[in-house]
Amino acid sequence: MSAEPDGIVPPFPPPPSGTRMTRRWQATAAVVAVAAAVTATVLVAGSGGGGEHAAAKAQAPADGLRHTAIDVSTGTCGQGWSRPRSGTQVFDLHNTSGAAAEVDLTDPRTGKVYGEVEGLAPGTTRPMTVRLGSGSYAFKCLQNDADAVTGPTVVVAGKQPQGPAAAPVDQHDLIPPTLAYQKWVGQRIAELAADTGRLKADIDRGDLAAARRDWLPAHLVYERMGAAYDTFGDADAAINGIAARTPGAVDDPHFTGFHRIEYGLWHGRSAASLRGPATALDGAVHDLLGGWPDQRMDPAAMGLRAHEIVEDTEQFELTARTDYGSGTSLATARANLDGTRAILDELRPLLEPRDAGIAKLDAALVRTQATLDALRHGGVWTSVDKLTHAQRQQVNADFGDLLEQLAPVAAIFEVRRTA
Repeated sequence: MSAEPDGIVPPFPPPPSGTRMTRRWQATAAVVAVAAAVTATVLVAGSGGGGEHAAAKAQAPADGLRHTAIDVSTGTCGQGWSRPRSGTQVFDLHNTSGAAAEVDLTDPRTGKVYGEVEGLAPGTTRPMTVRLGSGSYAFKCLQNDADAVTGPTVVVAGKQPQGPAAAPVDQHDLIPPTLAYQKWVGQRIAELAADTGRLKADIDRGDLAAARRDWLPAHLVYERMGAAYDTFGDADAAINGIAARTPGAVDDPHFTGFHRIEYGLWHGRSAASLRGPATALDGAVHDLLGGWPDQRMDPAAMGLRAHEIVEDTEQFELTARTDYGSGTSLATARANLDGTRAILDELRPLLEPRDAGIAKLDAALVRTQATLDALRHGGVWTSVDKLTHAQRQQVNADFGDLLEQLAPVAAIFEVRRTA
């Protein structure tokens, strides 16, 4: 990520309505971009806009790689690959049909995917850059409203190691880890309900010192459930909404939840003024607890959530955008890492045989956690605006590396068409 100058916090974009917003709403555009890009990170090193078939051939020598023109249609899927070789190379995929298509380069025996290009429009050409070793390969063409077609099998001879690939997962593969994670979330919501009840009791009896002590543990329980935010729906805004950066926004009645109470506790507001927000927060949490057994998380989104949690942490916690006075943004960032680990733990049985870089991911997660833990002294977290330049650089570097290591997870667990 590109670090912002010390002490500068970028403004919020305008909310969709009122002043209560969720972090997820603000991050939607970035998350969609990640979802579209991570597949290229893992399996496809090349992408780009359309162009004529001849133009793609003419441009081939510019990158110094071997280019092979490949036809894409239900009748000619994969034709054009007549002289197979190992190594890094480019396949210029030209859609000769009248419908958009997805194209995968697969191992026809195992189904592993070595490269893919999505949304290849009719009459256009796009490159697929892959590193191939010895083995069998075939292109699979998946056109809209048509069955998948697998082209001829091509054998690359020799004993060269194969490049990055991932065995596809389907929705059924993801149901067991999704159900296990959903059960884990239900246990955390019960813990959260006890914590918000304690926070409400502190404020009801006017003990604001106790409320400041109990606010953070309760908030961190919520922050550890990062992969469930979308399933929480409107409850997320009620429990963890943020205010627009406009005058008077923190006093708007639409601004509720943890951050509304945080603002009051660390800005000298009275207990009487906080009783209503504390009651509303506790009520929203108990409503979430009561309705959670009826909720169903989307299995297809599980892989993206691990990346999304850390991306949101970079955008909101490491810039102190969500600090309303407690100075605990780094504690929240640390809880977010716990949330990332929780989702990875459930996905691990599927991930380990598919991600050759999982050891690097685990190391990046441990390193980032250790960096944050070193910024807690005597139970007090360093606030973002008190970080030295060196500390800020270290945190940013660790999170940037962690995001890079998480990108394959999102790509591996993208549910793909196979038929």
